Amino acid sequence: MKRNIITTALAAIATCAVAQNQNIAYQDQNVRFTVITDGAIRMEYTPDGQFLDSKSFIAVDRSYPAAAYKVKNTPKTVTISTDRFVLSYTKGSGMFNENNLRISSVKTKQKAAGKQKASSLYTTSFSWHPGLKDDANLKGTYRTLDGYDGDTNLDSHKMPLEDGLLSRNGWTFIDDSNGYVFDDSDWQWVAHRPNEGKTQDWYFLAYGHDYKKALRDYTEFAGKVPLPPRYAFGYWWSRYWTYSDNELRNLVTKMHNYDIPLDVLVVDMDWHYAEPSRGGWTGYSWNRRLFPSPKGFLQWAKQQNLQTTLNLHPADGIKPDEDCYPAMAQWMGMNPDEKKTIEWTASDKHFMQGWYEKVLHPMEKDGVDFWWLDWQQWSNDKQFPNLSNTWWINYTTFTDMERNRDTRPMLYHRWGGLGNHRYQIGFSGDAIISWKSLDFQPYFNSTASNVLYGYWSHDMGGHMGAHSIDPEMYIRWMQFGAFSPILRTHSTKDAGLNKEPWVFADRERDILHDIIRQRYQFAPYIYSMARRTYDDALPLCRPMYYDYPESEEAYANRNEYMFGDNVLVYPITSPMHDGISTQQVWLPAGCDWYELSSGTLLRGGQTVERKFQLDEYPVYVKAGSVLPEYGKVENLSSTSEPITVAVYPGKGDSSFTLYEDNGNDKDYAHEYATTLLTKRTLNDSTIAVTIGARKGTYKDMPANRRYTLKLVASTVPASVKIDGTEMSYTYDGNNLSVLIDIPDTDCAKEKIVTIAFPQNATPVADGLIGKFRHIQQGCVALKNSNPGFLFNEQLGTMESTGVAISYAPQEAAERIEAFRRNYANLKQVLVESGIEEAEADKFVQKAY
Repeated sequence: MKRNIITTALAAIATCAVAQNQNIAYQDQNVRFTVITDGAIRMEYTPDGQFLDSKSFIAVDRSYPAAAYKVKNTPKTVTISTDRFVLSYTKGSGMFNENNLRISSVKTKQKAAGKQKASSLYTTSFSWHPGLKDDANLKGTYRTLDGYDGDTNLDSHKMPLEDGLLSRNGWTFIDDSNGYVFDDSDWQWVAHRPNEGKTQDWYFLAYGHDYKKALRDYTEFAGKVPLPPRYAFGYWWSRYWTYSDNELRNLVTKMHNYDIPLDVLVVDMDWHYAEPSRGGWTGYSWNRRLFPSPKGFLQWAKQQNLQTTLNLHPADGIKPDEDCYPAMAQWMGMNPDEKKTIEWTASDKHFMQGWYEKVLHPMEKDGVDFWWLDWQQWSNDKQFPNLSNTWWINYTTFTDMERNRDTRPMLYHRWGGLGNHRYQIGFSGDAIISWKSLDFQPYFNSTASNVLYGYWSHDMGGHMGAHSIDPEMYIRWMQFGAFSPILRTHSTKDAGLNKEPWVFADRERDILHDIIRQRYQFAPYIYSMARRTYDDALPLCRPMYYDYPESEEAYANRNEYMFGDNVLVYPITSPMHDGISTQQVWLPAGCDWYELSSGTLLRGGQTVERKFQLDEYPVYVKAGSVLPEYGKVENLSSTSEPITVAVYPGKGDSSFTLYEDNGNDKDYAHEYATTLLTKRTLNDSTIAVTIGARKGTYKDMPANRRYTLKLVASTVPASVKIDGTEMSYTYDGNNLSVLIDIPDTDCAKEKIVTIAFPQNATPVADGLIGKFRHIQQGCVALKNSNPGFLFNEQLGTMESTGVAISYAPQEAAERIEAFRRNYANLKQVLVESGIEEAEADKFVQKAY
């Protein structure tokens, strides 16, 4: 009897990738198994022993990190095992099928952790065979929201969301057998597989409920998610409108006048001639009636530190009346005088090279920064029947930018299928304007993260289906947008759908202004989290089950999501009742959560009912977080803006790594810098906040930067020391925050700020900030309804408590105590001021 032959391949701890053949666990004449990671394996069958080492559309990486696995090779079977799975195949039995191939999870013992059971991330059991249906898939995404009202289109059909990379079953099967591959030319082009239709090329992910691991493993063979330019995370202005050069200049001027930051100017299709005789939907010739000097317009946009993108509908080819037609016709070997339309053929390499070199590159040299590829015509290429035009034009445009530009590649297009995560940003299309559409989009973002398409850009406020704007719905949509991957407003060509902030009533305009400002406040945090997407395959908007996979609430509350590592968002997607929105918010266990709008520190591990006025939103920061923020900035064009280090209420120690790079170069993979921000609790009344010495370098990196330390919802300190030296501070009474300017601006030096508080100081993170604001707003409303109204002592001092504390922080404890006492008897205070009881009830309702 033959002995079993047992081979062990143990991973060395290494960061360098090794050649694929070093990870081949088993190979014979027809079958090859390659271990990608301990949770991912490639399975190939070929009839002639010719295995595929070329890149496919899904799998672009063929070299993998060293992986730990064991192989048991007997005359009848081969068994491959890792810490995550066990694969068994009956040798010589032909193509993979349910009778000859099995993959099972590895059973591991849970270890007790005190009274709590250890996480079962790695112990979810499964037994998979070919053909087994994944009945618990957590879904992926869909190419467009065009015509959808929520998840239902105008024909009452539900959106067919694709399956994603994650499943509660703990495994994912990917069949790449029929996908096209890239050839080995300099600009890799579409090619057929050898033995097309006769081979099997499969991938299997085993992860239990460790969803983050599954996404990382996927990128080992499917490639990373590229980091977009920094400006992409600012505010995009877009509108389907026949803008002229003058109108756009006036628009930007008003943005500046209203103190609204702006980074991206999107010019829809009317930048070119749109009449049928001169291009129609497809056009490449600037409309000189509206833009007499295209280059001058683009140069002006650059002077405003704006990035410009133009809309393209390329399906109708290049017509004889286009400015670029003679050069393109000669490129294609045609006689320009014959005036034959040059047909669109995406798979024709010569045509596509000409399209970029003769049509798009000249406009890019004039100042177009990236392209909005609005492809909504026939689905697949006419020469390669299974080649998605959407997927392919994403690939060719992105890689053309990689090959021919110094700036960071970015495009703006629709989802084309697996592998499309390598070509951002997503344009989600023309959604119906409705609460149903708003309610669907947070979930749509989350499921898109399950295929790593984490940069959807939605038309904030919806696109069509109405002729006027409901300000409440639009504000709620914008609040969601501020905590979305991309903040971009847009609407169809209807005069009633103008979303310029200044066309709204004063209060609504101010709220919109503050929403956009808040987006920029969080920009350093957002950009640091975008780097995490590149490094660790963790999208910015993450379903709650990534972090809390064993909590049923993480799956049930489908609109709730993590915005990066530290922020939880639960969008409001329905109308208010009597001026108040009520939201049932699940706050996961493991930490407390600070509610931004009210200034309340809430206990984790519960579902709470919270109330929000129109200018308030359910956003929660993990207690004790240290986050980098901006103050007032015009846009994201500068890499040397002052940083505010915000320390949020909460016990214990915490840290955050601030990420920085050039912002728009292609060298970010290796040229970047990080600054470690930490908070340490020294004792019951003292904390130390450290701004670490910056590490790393990148082009044009500033040597100095202003830092401000902000202690959010904090009592007034007893003392503040910076590097041991006593320092002054300011106290913002309305926001109950300590502001400390750091005098040393050298980024290469560590800075330690020690803050001591009075013994037994009463915490103020109990909603006091929100109460201050509600009383102030209520008092303004009283005066508007009765200009002659006179405040009594209690109500008047309540209204001015915050600003009084700003003037005299030493009086904070006394003034806060008086405010709380009066607030507890607010109705009585109002009635004693002479307010009718019914009006007092309304005031109280909004004040709580």
